Amino acid sequence: MPGSTDRDGVAPGAELPAAPRPVSGVTRWLARASPGLFVAYAGTVAFVTYFAMYSFRKPFAAAHFQDARLWILDLKTALVLSQVAGYALSKFLGIKFNSEMPPARRAWALVLLIAWAEVALVVFAVVPPPGKAVALFLNGLPLGTVWGIVFSFLEGRRTSEILGAALSASYVVASGAVKSVGAALLHAGVSESWMPAATGALFLPVFCAAVYGLSLVPPPSPTDVAARTEREPMLRGDRHRFLRTYWPGLVLLVVVYVVLTSFRDFRDNFAAEIWTDLGRGGDASVFVVPEILIGLSVLAVLALLYLVRNNRRGLLWTYVIMASGAALMGVSTALFDLGVISPMTWMVLVGLGLYLGYVPYGCVLFDRTIAALRIVATAVFLIYVSDAIAYPGSVAIQLYKAVGQAGISKLTFLRYFAYVTCGVCLVCLAASCRYFLRRASEATGEPARAPADRPAPAVAST
Repeated sequence: MPGSTDRDGVAPGAELPAAPRPVSGVTRWLARASPGLFVAYAGTVAFVTYFAMYSFRKPFAAAHFQDARLWILDLKTALVLSQVAGYALSKFLGIKFNSEMPPARRAWALVLLIAWAEVALVVFAVVPPPGKAVALFLNGLPLGTVWGIVFSFLEGRRTSEILGAALSASYVVASGAVKSVGAALLHAGVSESWMPAATGALFLPVFCAAVYGLSLVPPPSPTDVAARTEREPMLRGDRHRFLRTYWPGLVLLVVVYVVLTSFRDFRDNFAAEIWTDLGRGGDASVFVVPEILIGLSVLAVLALLYLVRNNRRGLLWTYVIMASGAALMGVSTALFDLGVISPMTWMVLVGLGLYLGYVPYGCVLFDRTIAALRIVATAVFLIYVSDAIAYPGSVAIQLYKAVGQAGISKLTFLRYFAYVTCGVCLVCLAASCRYFLRRASEATGEPARAPADRPAPAVAST
């Protein structure tokens, strides 16, 4: 009969609602846990996940590939550029891929992306030099989306500064650590061709276990949403509207990020050659010891932002930290050139300054910007817009060094680059800070605004 129902109250032929996915006991425990316990768990699994990812990206940089060339470039430079090109393309694809990814697909996406990267490293081991460049391009292609997926588990929380700092500390430490592992494998007799794949294989079980732990992290609580605004996937119209609205400040931030990313990539990819020029080429510990000191220092500084509850004031202090880092790069390089500090001290200080400016992009800067502007958006979108522009810039800088400044050492180029980075960053950060603080003041007291025409949830004022 029309309108009749069965004994469960469901009309005959009607589609049954999907059964809710079972919630893990660990997820329920985390949802009820104190902030300290939650941060300890989520920060640890995020740190280990991204640390392990670096074992598929950076070990090849521990090798020199001496006396091998590819067209007009030495093979090491060609390999670096190929991987960065794949990584850069991945960032462009990630603007859509990461911004629209449903939470339920994140964990499996991470596993599949890493499997792709490891297969590419195996191909790298068995092909001749031109094929190696193609293999590293294919290796970089999936890895560029990993950061955004991992950060999606962490953003939009009251503890995002601490979680983001822990996640960011992973790549500060991991880059040097996995190069040390790679150097140890080389000393053990593993060839330069097979060393990257071997390093990745060692870390693959660790990565999978950490991803499973990350998948158990609960979504932001209603209190988190009230403090930091809703974080929802951003569709194409949402993204375009955001860029049109805030482009002056974003352009300045992207300029800073291009310069910092280019400096970081050069320092990181050619660390073996730079340390050789500094007289420490035979010491594998130089890859990891300075980075541990830098990582712990950056983690401690950025974690202090958790104490700043007001989002506008938190944004201001984020800019202060970043500008201080830029100034430290210039000052420490001047002291090194004058012979006041040792090579090791300079590498630590210039690295600390670099990461004080660079790390906030991947965690607190955009998270605080969204919260201060009181808009409904996702920080992952902003991170990937910056990355998509920054990595092609990094490729251009490294090509400029290889072709236009081939006559100077990589150490000399890094020193000059530190001065340029200091000046550009200080000017652009000051202008961007003024712009976004003014826009945040205009938004104070307004309800959170959704991108495009999507209704915004009710959010308490900040």
